[in-house]
Amino acid sequence: MRYSRMFIPTVKEVPADAEIASHKLMIRAALIRKVASGTYTYLPLGWRSLLKIIAIVRQEMDKAGAQEILVPSMQPLELWDKTGRSIDYGPTIFRLDDRHGKGNVLGPTAEEVVTYLAAGEINSYKQLPINLYQISPKFRDELRPRFGPVRSREFIMKDAYSFDADPEGLDKSYKIMYDAYCRIFKRCGLEYVIVEAESGEMGGSGSHQFTVPCESGEDTIVYTQDASYAANLERAAVDPLPKEKTNAKIPPMQDVHTPNIGSIEAVCAFLKTKPEQMIKTLIYSTEDKTVAVLIRGDHDVNEEKLRLAVGGKHIELANEATIEKVTGAKVGFAGPVGIADKVNTILMDHAVAAMPVWVTGANKTDYHIKNVVPGRDFDMNNAQLIDIRYAGEGDTHNGKKLLFKKGIEVGQVFKLGTKYSEKLGAKFLDEHGTEKPCLMGCYGIGINRILASAIELGNDDNGIIWPISIAPFEVLVTCVNQDDEKVAQVAENTYKQLLDAGIDVLLDDRPLRGGVKFKDADLIGIPLRVTVGRKSVADGNVEIKLRSESQSQKVAVEKATDKIIKLVDSLKEQLKA
Repeated sequence: MRYSRMFIPTVKEVPADAEIASHKLMIRAALIRKVASGTYTYLPLGWRSLLKIIAIVRQEMDKAGAQEILVPSMQPLELWDKTGRSIDYGPTIFRLDDRHGKGNVLGPTAEEVVTYLAAGEINSYKQLPINLYQISPKFRDELRPRFGPVRSREFIMKDAYSFDADPEGLDKSYKIMYDAYCRIFKRCGLEYVIVEAESGEMGGSGSHQFTVPCESGEDTIVYTQDASYAANLERAAVDPLPKEKTNAKIPPMQDVHTPNIGSIEAVCAFLKTKPEQMIKTLIYSTEDKTVAVLIRGDHDVNEEKLRLAVGGKHIELANEATIEKVTGAKVGFAGPVGIADKVNTILMDHAVAAMPVWVTGANKTDYHIKNVVPGRDFDMNNAQLIDIRYAGEGDTHNGKKLLFKKGIEVGQVFKLGTKYSEKLGAKFLDEHGTEKPCLMGCYGIGINRILASAIELGNDDNGIIWPISIAPFEVLVTCVNQDDEKVAQVAENTYKQLLDAGIDVLLDDRPLRGGVKFKDADLIGIPLRVTVGRKSVADGNVEIKLRSESQSQKVAVEKATDKIIKLVDSLKEQLKA
């Protein structure tokens, strides 16, 4: 391809809302352009890279025995109603009615429609196992789209779904996909870690997340220094805090008037106490139950742990009317004293049991209570003691200190079990003629996120540094003196020889100064640059430079093509799985 004929509108400045390196560089290097909040057009360079990522994913999925299909992005709402995810996804899901008034969704994922397909086609254990995958756009109405393609409202996903007859088969299918993911991310040139993860709205019994560590990531990886444990923040389990003892006699509970003071910070300022000395009581609702959650004032409820604690049901903070009915007080004054007979379930974080005395809400408007002792002033036998908070600094797992770092999630694998197959009728007859639900797995990869993550890992002050496997081009031939016939001919010959050798090459044949061409070359980040200039050609040479290195090397014109091919092969070899 010739640069003079390509649409590569590079820019010096970027919009103020481009916060991270990948977003800024994707705009500056003419990979994307913003259409609206969270939606982007991919320009030729960006689309070429996405296609290379898709090709790698497709090759590895096919190699793993998965079969590609294509399902509609617009899906019947009734399928989502059957699984309950029309509620679980809440406002994140795009909804629309057709001219007949029937509800539809723009799919953020495809469990429902693929399971519906399987329900109509699978009827015998002899058809299993089977793994179906697709690569297509997905849609989520993000509350706050940000970081370019990392958190956008329209994105490209590869999602695969396995169907098995028994747990052993599911384990095998899961491992095959797990291994395929390792190959995919290595071939894409990503450094990644694998952590235990929660299934979230997906449901199921187990999950692993593939995360690219980088400071700009929105996910948090929690791990131990010896690498014996790693999980994402939603999954990370913490040891119970050691119980604190006191020999002092604790006086009886004391009501304190706290007019119009409901927040933890305001109460602490008023009573001259600390958040870690307060019990925060939060009232939640499921479809049929009211749940009180007790955590320390400086901790936050981990809603994934909470969801698992109530059997995977949809759970959300109760509305104001429910809170007032349960506590007898306005919002902000809930507490554990006397609440046991007002709720169906009490979940207490281990940290609440660790402290001998607390300050908490009084279940009376404008009042809090001091000197509250668990077990003395409220019955702990009615509470389920559980790890229900996010891990934080100072926490441990199996006695080892937990550490934290940021990352971008690029893929996740799930064991779904029968959550979808039972609700949507994906069943089969086993060898004894007994009808059973298929055991399912789900496996997702964010194609756009791979692109952004590669740029987050590979960049400098001048621009992008691509892994060769997903770069828009492998080689850039830069003709510095386009007006010099001899120089232009050497550049043209080198370009054609590389094309004939199967190298993906871009020829910068623009009638511009060398400095401008070099700046664009560094910005768009093609892995290998061949510079053809008047002085070097006069000496019988061209200059070859890797984008990742600062120094170039001179190579005789007649040997240049072979040298370039060997360098390209070497770069590719480094990324082989």
